[in-house]
Amino acid sequence: MTHKTELYVPKGATATARYAVDIDPERAGWTHSSLRVVELEPGGSHTFATEDSEWIVLSLGGGCTVQVSEEPGNSDRVGITEFQILGRESVFAGVSDFVYAPRDARVQIASGAGGRFALAGAKCERRLPARYGPAPEVPVEERGSGTCARQVRNFASADAFECDKLITVEVITPGGNWSSYPPHKHDENRPGEETELEEIYYFEIDGPHGFGYQRVSPSREGGAEVLAEVRSGDAVLVPDGWHGPSIAQPGHSMYYLNVMAGPGPERKWQICFHPDHTEGYR
Repeated sequence: MTHKTELYVPKGATATARYAVDIDPERAGWTHSSLRVVELEPGGSHTFATEDSEWIVLSLGGGCTVQVSEEPGNSDRVGITEFQILGRESVFAGVSDFVYAPRDARVQIASGAGGRFALAGAKCERRLPARYGPAPEVPVEERGSGTCARQVRNFASADAFECDKLITVEVITPGGNWSSYPPHKHDENRPGEETELEEIYYFEIDGPHGFGYQRVSPSREGGAEVLAEVRSGDAVLVPDGWHGPSIAQPGHSMYYLNVMAGPGPERKWQICFHPDHTEGYR
């Protein structure tokens, strides 16, 4: 591989004093996509500036209050909008509500009971309004069948929720099943066929000893290649290449959060399936 960073990111590899996971474009060696995971103790809070990126605050477990300041640094609090995320017990308990925070703002997350929250981000150009995404409005798709059946929660897919660049969804793969299958790619801009998108997979596995596997194979000479055993808190970076399958251990459902963004002029998820692995797929 010619990539300057390791594409398999084990739990704790990017941890800082502020984040359990902290993957930004510089760390990933690309230009747009970011992921942070913040863990709050009961009564805890976390504040960050969105800078040149848009962000979605999503519960991985627990609820919180999110304040978005439309005027960063304004000490009299003019322009602050507050949202309540009810959240969920865990990512396996169902969909969650979420909050969108625009670029050039300041965000405070506070949780009375404590919790874990994903911050999915993308460098962007337009400044859209801060908004709340209710859980009942999240489109849930049952994709595939048999041992390839999985649930896709399209809370901020390109068709479900407006962002400037960010596309982010959740997938639940039942124990023993394959998802991200057939292998597919989105590393070229080909109008009407494929959009160039960097992608982060963040994993959680149901059960203390559960694991899964993630495969990324090259679509070009010197391209991305990964075969990783993944556990809760791990991530895999996909700058290019065919990605899939994602395989869940029997008896242990696998969750992953996909965070995508790219340089193309249109926010679309257009993919190309691997021609060697589509025959007979249902």
